[in-house]
Amino acid sequence: MKKYLREIEVSGLILVVIGIVLSWTISSQYGMWPCAFGLLCWLTTFLYKAFHWNEYQKENRQNIIILILAICILLIQMIIKLNH
Repeated sequence: MKKYLREIEVSGLILVVIGIVLSWTISSQYGMWPCAFGLLCWLTTFLYKAFHWNEYQKENRQNIIILILAICILLIQMIIKLNH
């Protein structure tokens, strides 16, 4: 798994971006699934790196910031959709 971590992480982040763009442009129903699957892929690498903290310390800090930003964007989007 260690040699595929970067590919899984990048594909997960790409799916999150695709999901967010689809939600903004078409509908939140279409954007939810790529975003959720992307976060799940990214969570897999996130957990692996968390269990190997000493080896991936710098990446873990960046991942935590990115994860918080993605969750905030999704929450803001949900609030906006609920109010309209």
